[in-house]
Amino acid sequence: MGRLHDLYAIEGQSPWLDNLKRGWITSGEIQRWVDRGVRGITSNPAIFQKAIESGAEYDDEFGQLVAAGTSTEDAYWNLVCGDIAEALRILHPVYEESDGLDGYVSVEVAPSLARDRAGTEAAARVLDDRIAAPNLYVKIPATAEGIPAVEQMISEGRSINVTLIFSLDRYADVIEAYLSGLERHDGDLASISSVASFFISRVDTEVDRRLEAIGTPDALGLMGTAAVTQGQLAYALFGEQFSGPRWDALAARGARLQRPLWASTSTKNAAYRDTLYIDALIGPDTVNTIPDATLAAFEDHGAVARTLDVDIDGARERWAQLGELVDLADVAEVLESEGVGAFEKSYDELLGALDAKAAILRS
Repeated sequence: MGRLHDLYAIEGQSPWLDNLKRGWITSGEIQRWVDRGVRGITSNPAIFQKAIESGAEYDDEFGQLVAAGTSTEDAYWNLVCGDIAEALRILHPVYEESDGLDGYVSVEVAPSLARDRAGTEAAARVLDDRIAAPNLYVKIPATAEGIPAVEQMISEGRSINVTLIFSLDRYADVIEAYLSGLERHDGDLASISSVASFFISRVDTEVDRRLEAIGTPDALGLMGTAAVTQGQLAYALFGEQFSGPRWDALAARGARLQRPLWASTSTKNAAYRDTLYIDALIGPDTVNTIPDATLAAFEDHGAVARTLDVDIDGARERWAQLGELVDLADVAEVLESEGVGAFEKSYDELLGALDAKAAILRS
């Protein structure tokens, strides 16, 4: 047993893999990660762009779809749903063994729908019904338009990964959407699951840029602290909201905690240690979805110890200091816009590449 197993067995945090590609499914690489302690998988449009464009492993199926008259976008979703279905099959034993706590694989609605509530709801239903697996998470971005879509999907009994969270205020909205959706659901709640995905490293990237521009000793001394500090405060909010009479009434109906999930946990600044966003965010009832290179680094030299709630008062003080220097609400708005834009760009570029490939095949 290694550090990934210890992370869950000792500290109650589930390590997931933030990557998916067909070659890893067919070669057994995904299964090897599961054997090493990975308990779930996340994907996004950028991940699938890299997977589909980086090799020829999708070409045969894509060629068959094109020959059958399938549109490029429909062919893309055929490729994606095929990978997701196979990953779900591999992770299903984890889902069963954990009584539905882990073993999930996430697939995201088209990023062009991030500002479209009705379109998001329709796409989430299509994906959930099409793949039809108990351990599927449909990813919905935590935009202002996405939040009511999350509540609606939860009320329909669908399991949702709420993604692209960059602020504590938006996280509070995500929790409220989950609780309200559960309250609206008229059946047993045990089959409904959700995670709330906080994007971590990008917060430091943006806040550090602003602190460096200020350039004072106080500002420079706070560089590299914003992302972990916000994660600690999010965890404190999680503890507050998932307790008390309202939550107790839902738990009595079988409701599951909506666990915080730390995403974007590879370090972007080479000056920071490569396992920073794992080591500093360990606590029970959480998930950390981690790129494969960072997972390997944590296996090699990460520290398995509870860190998330070691000094919450200190985190609150540090957050206040950051807020005096940086407009944190604006940081969140910028990061959300960039996050949505980056996924949409990946999606559009991939469809463009597939269009070009389809034209060659048809000629």
